[in-house]
Amino acid sequence: MANGRKLCTTFIGLRHALLSQNNHAYRQLSHRQQTIVSQALFSTSQKHYTDSNQYVIVEKDPKNDAVAILKLNRKPVNGLNVQLLTELNIALEKLEETSRGVILTSAVPNIFSAGLDIAEMYQRKPEETDEFWSTLQDAWIRLYGSPLITMAAINGHSPAGGCLLAMSCDYRCMARGKYTIGLNETKLGIVAPFWFIDTMKNTIGDRETEKALQLGSMYTAEQAQRIGLVDDVCDPSEVLNTAKAEMSKWLKIPDHARILTKEAMRKETINKLISKKKEDIYYFTSFILKESIQRSLGMYLESLKVKKAVKN
Repeated sequence: MANGRKLCTTFIGLRHALLSQNNHAYRQLSHRQQTIVSQALFSTSQKHYTDSNQYVIVEKDPKNDAVAILKLNRKPVNGLNVQLLTELNIALEKLEETSRGVILTSAVPNIFSAGLDIAEMYQRKPEETDEFWSTLQDAWIRLYGSPLITMAAINGHSPAGGCLLAMSCDYRCMARGKYTIGLNETKLGIVAPFWFIDTMKNTIGDRETEKALQLGSMYTAEQAQRIGLVDDVCDPSEVLNTAKAEMSKWLKIPDHARILTKEAMRKETINKLISKKKEDIYYFTSFILKESIQRSLGMYLESLKVKKAVKN
């Protein structure tokens, strides 16, 4: 499946890049990306690799070596920043060589992912917001177009970018109770980009998407299941097991037939972004750095500080 990758073309290519400082592909990466790539590529264990600087824990399912479990692990809310997104991109590429399926979940209690890290968008230089948005594009292309069977075990709140990650998977199960999911960008004064919109339309249809995006709707697990945003609802303690049970069904399908079918369904959406990556980055940076948007983001960050102070 076509993938527009700025961070890396192949895992092997990046391995060679790291061994040669004169390599063009490696030199195209920012210093921050070079550091992240170095840490991920030289992880010592294929079965489980993580350290205090890594935000994506990769484990093999102890009962099935063909399945990997990816756990987002950036406290407190799994905010999607350049490092987490880069690690996710690299982990998925590495797993394409060793696995047939992957379950995406969270190692942080009560949160799947709170979405994009506002700090990556607030009071930043244009080249920094460009880098952030490009990294997000690449991670989405990798996940949405992955030849792997991808399942989201949503074990906590999943607004905005967290919802995007979940929708990008082939199957979604969500914990019932207090948790919610949805693209709520309009409530922050932000407009969802076209590829967020396309992903949601492909998941729940045009009319539901139109209402959901204009209202910034957040859904309970039961509400999300009714509109097709998630496939199954279960007790919080059973989310991962539910995903594993569903995975066993998908693994019975021959990979070549499943992958070609997935590609046929998703390639138009992916190619649309690939063809417009640069203009999408330009639009994002131009929009997010507007004074009015920066003011809204600043107010939102202050409100989070107030909530944190009240809790403490």
